Amino acid sequence: MARRRTVTTAIAAALVFGLAACGGDDSDGGNGGGGGGGEAAAGKVGVILPDTASSARWESADRPLLEAAFEEAGVEYDIQNAQGDAQRMSTIAEQMITEGVTVLAITNLDSASGAAIQRQAEQQGVQTIDYDRLTLGGESDYYVSFDNTEVGRLQGEGLAQCLGDEPANIAFLNGSPDDNNATLFSQGAHEVLDEMDQYTQVAEQAVPEWDNQQAATIFEQMYTQAGGDIQGVLAANDGLANAVVSILARNNVAGQVPVTGQDATVEGLQNILSGEQCMTVYKPIADEAQALADLAVALVNGEEPEVDGSVEDPEGQREVPSVLLEPVSIFRDNVKQVIDDGYQTAADVCTGEYAAACTELGIS
Repeated sequence: MARRRTVTTAIAAALVFGLAACGGDDSDGGNGGGGGGGEAAAGKVGVILPDTASSARWESADRPLLEAAFEEAGVEYDIQNAQGDAQRMSTIAEQMITEGVTVLAITNLDSASGAAIQRQAEQQGVQTIDYDRLTLGGESDYYVSFDNTEVGRLQGEGLAQCLGDEPANIAFLNGSPDDNNATLFSQGAHEVLDEMDQYTQVAEQAVPEWDNQQAATIFEQMYTQAGGDIQGVLAANDGLANAVVSILARNNVAGQVPVTGQDATVEGLQNILSGEQCMTVYKPIADEAQALADLAVALVNGEEPEVDGSVEDPEGQREVPSVLLEPVSIFRDNVKQVIDDGYQTAADVCTGEYAAACTELGIS
């Protein structure tokens, strides 16, 4: 079973107030040092985030949360962003290993390049953690993520809830084909929707690199080929969902066709408030960042990390010790939960035309 984790005050504060820098890579490579956690640990943690394009979360949430966690624990760290470039990620990893990281966490851009990084780390005696995405055929010692099949189930259930029992044509706009999480999201959604014979699946396509512009083009082609006869869209995240909404708006049907999402982004929550997106899946990133920090700090200190169970890596034919966290469905009536948790702020979400909906829902 997945376990929910309690987030420290320091971590929550970092997210809400942006105590740590949230842009692209800093000129110093994102290096940081131990803060208020007492005597510094002997090792060093390296974290490589994937990009700034697929989701806003990596720089706006993960980076500051992880920085605050490592500062609190008194652990030296280096957090950098590969900016969507697998070669850049490999170079960063080499530099981190050369500079003495003893634990390396990556969010891979694809399994092949991620596995190469992990093999190199293993050869140098560096322990590795897969963060958010499992590296298939890799060498990671641990894996920290949400239950990604459950994310897809929640999306499927959410679309069904928004559509109701009437017959409907539905389309799937999946995430990047080289992202194992995207595969799991799709599997979970199909688990739910394939059993519902009132829905006819008329189109399905993956979006390379989670690219939102490509998503708009792909969905426009789907919509045209279906003659506009699509009543629901299973979109894998909020960026893809917004691309769908843009095409629906161009055809004057935005708000009439339920669309799912994921990540509880500001844009996604605003689309839900306006009625143009039916739901999103909220993954409390503070819990995930804390879980990664807990694992990494334990490894740096030579301790046995606490895990929930394991996840199968079918390509590597191995079980990876894992911490899996619970995602949450967000509809219009519980958008407030995301704000109350501090993951997004009312100041960001409740702007302009969305202010009235926030007032109606008690969001302030």
